[in-house]
Amino acid sequence: MSAVALAWEQFRFERKLFWRNPSAAFFNFVLPLLLLVLIATAFSSESDELEVLIPGIAGMGVLATTFTALSFNLTMLRDEGVLKRIRGTPMPAGAYLAGFIGSATMNAVLQVTMVVVIGNVIYGVDWPQDPMLLIGFTLLGVVCFAALGVAFSHLIPNEESAPAYTNAIFLPLIFISGVFYSADDLPEALKAIAEALPLKHLIDGLSAAMVGGGDTGTAALVVGAWAVLALFLAARFFRWE
Repeated sequence: MSAVALAWEQFRFERKLFWRNPSAAFFNFVLPLLLLVLIATAFSSESDELEVLIPGIAGMGVLATTFTALSFNLTMLRDEGVLKRIRGTPMPAGAYLAGFIGSATMNAVLQVTMVVVIGNVIYGVDWPQDPMLLIGFTLLGVVCFAALGVAFSHLIPNEESAPAYTNAIFLPLIFISGVFYSADDLPEALKAIAEALPLKHLIDGLSAAMVGGGDTGTAALVVGAWAVLALFLAARFFRWE
């Protein structure tokens, strides 16, 4: 089989593994949508709040399905010796990683799509003003946070500590980056930290695509710079054992 065919078969296998793992499906896919419904219902009469929340949850969905999922899963696979055994098979490393990361990418795209649909159908938020910009920022965010997830997995010592390590990044990041409220309302110190990290800028780009406004150039530049750095770190320090 060609490398492309092997990557496709690995992708299909990863999709089955994902949906057959209830905890992974809930925390990486269902939880952001559940938070969207709960919080949006509380603010359903305030259109301004919904226009902040919808892009924010979309950004959180990209973070959860790529960074959190990949850093945790790679640590587990490496700790249990699965990556070492796969490396010893004839399957090309690129085909395996393409199928593995492709599954996370599919989750992120589905997550953003469902957030947009729920926002419009249930809460009356307008359809995205610039669909192509939405697609572009979604894919840029996937590249950035997927690479960060792979790079961050190198710092996690073992499978048992993976949830603590990933949540130590995930939870503070979503609360300072404007997922549930505008990051402009934060104290200056927290705002400065959020400005230096990629999630706020991803949310800004998604917001510009959905409701208009915002500096998309700066947002794309910051997320893109983090993506380049993360790709370098992921490739430089990746290990199978």
